[in-house]
Amino acid sequence: MSPLQRTALCLALLAPIHVLAEDAPAASETPAVRQPLLERSQGDALALERQLPAQEQQQLQAGSDNFLALWRPANTSDPQGTVIMVPGAGESADWPQAVGPLRRKFPDAGFSSLSLTLPDLTSQAPVARAMEKPPAPVTTETQAVVPDAGAGVEKATAPDADNGNAAPQDPMQVDAERIFARIEAGVAFAQQHNSRSIVLLGNGSGAYWAARYMAERQPPHVQKLVMVAAKTPGNAPQGIDELAPEVKVPVADIFYSDRQQAVDAARQRLDASKRSKGVPYSQVSLRAVPDREAQAEQLFRRVKGWLVPQEG
Repeated sequence: MSPLQRTALCLALLAPIHVLAEDAPAASETPAVRQPLLERSQGDALALERQLPAQEQQQLQAGSDNFLALWRPANTSDPQGTVIMVPGAGESADWPQAVGPLRRKFPDAGFSSLSLTLPDLTSQAPVARAMEKPPAPVTTETQAVVPDAGAGVEKATAPDADNGNAAPQDPMQVDAERIFARIEAGVAFAQQHNSRSIVLLGNGSGAYWAARYMAERQPPHVQKLVMVAAKTPGNAPQGIDELAPEVKVPVADIFYSDRQQAVDAARQRLDASKRSKGVPYSQVSLRAVPDREAQAEQLFRRVKGWLVPQEG
C-alpha cells in the first residue's frame, strides 16, 4: 500500500469519531430538571378553576400551601354565618355528593359557604418497597478479617449517623398539620367576612378530620360541628367515637342507615357522646335514595333544620 493510500485510509477511519465527538453533549451541560408532579388534589383544583365562575374561587394560604377554596356569600343582607366544608378523601371542593350540592344551597338559607380543597394524604400514599443491598463479592480483602460478634451487635444497635438521629415523622400527624392549617385559613377567611357564627361540616373522612381538629385545637371561633356519613380512616390512631368526648361544641351526626357497618359505627359515636357532659349531640338517620338531587335536598333540609331550629 502506498503512503498516499495509507493516509486516505487513516482519514476515513477518523472521520466518524470526529462527528460523534461533535454530536456528544458537553460534560459541563446541566441536565434537564424534571418538574415535580402535581398532587391529585391540585389537578382537581385546576379542573374546577376552568369550570367554575371566577367569583367563586378563592386562593387561600396555609403555611407553604396555596390552595383553592370555593366561596359563596349568603343571599341575604343579614347572614346567619358561614359553613366551612371539609371534603372526604378523594373528594374535590365541589364533589357532586353532599359537598357540591350543600355549598350551593346554603346561601339561600342565609349561610355563606366555603368549601376547602384538602391535600393528598401522606398516610395513604403507596410505600415503595426497599431494595435489599446485594452482598459484597468475596475477595481476599473481604475475607481477610472476620469481625467480632460483639462488635456486630454494637454496630447494629448504634444510632445511625447518616440520618442525624432524626425519628421519622408520623404520616397521620403530617396530614393532620396540613389539614388543620387549611381549616384555620378557612376560619380566618370567614372572620374577615364578618361571620357572626362559623360551622364546620365534614363529609366522609372529612368528618374525622373536622372532629379531630375540634378536639385537638378547640378553636374559639367555631360554634358548631356537622358530620355527614362520618368515616374514620383505617390507619387513624383514634376513632371518631374516641374524639367525640373532647369536642366542646354542639354536634350533628348525620348517617345513612342502609349499611350495617355505618349503623354500628353511629351507635358507638352515640354511646361515646353520652359520656361527654354538657355538650349537645344530635344524631339523625337518613336512607339513601336513588335520585341524587332528592338525596341532596333531604340532606340539606336536615342540616338546615339543625342549624336554624323552627320556633314554636
